[in-house]
Amino acid sequence: MSSKNQSSKNRIVYQEFGNPDNSQALERAVPELPPNQQNLRVQASKSGRKGKTVTIISGFQCKPETLAQLLKQLKIQCGSGGTVKENTLEIQGEHQQKILQILIGLGYKAKISGG
Repeated sequence: MSSKNQSSKNRIVYQEFGNPDNSQALERAVPELPPNQQNLRVQASKSGRKGKTVTIISGFQCKPETLAQLLKQLKIQCGSGGTVKENTLEIQGEHQQKILQILIGLGYKAKISGG
């Protein structure tokens, strides 16, 4: 019975034109804004990290490749590790001022958020 269900799911009833694989149509377009139009927030956070401080940079509106490239540059400049999580960058340690200066030097609009 399961093979009957699978064949009924793959059966095309009506198709006017185009490729039946709609993966490109389902992808979301990511707006690639230039750095001077992005408003970034830089903040330090300890919550949920067992007392370890992490500097979080949020507010990006760019492609994942751009984020990965920027993350690599920031990790080298700060001399620490980091990761990309859902369009935010997390750098290990408290590097708010250093990251703020780097981002402004790269042309981003950035501010320190939080106390």
